[in-house]
Amino acid sequence: MTEARPISAARIDVSAVAAAAWLTGTAFLALLVLYVVGLDQGATSILGSDTHIHEFVHDARHLLGYPCH
Repeated sequence: MTEARPISAARIDVSAVAAAAWLTGTAFLALLVLYVVGLDQGATSILGSDTHIHEFVHDARHLLGYPCH
């Protein structure tokens, strides 16, 4: 019979500064995505007659409560 050896995992050390930086970056990107989803109104598109962005985020707009029709 072989003897089982304990498995040691590498410890991840995350400082408070690194955690705050990741949290800030994640919050900024989330707000940027929310802004882009609400940016294009469809009928009053700021991108002219190109509706690709509006159609790409159409269902997300309804989920978030943005009016678009």
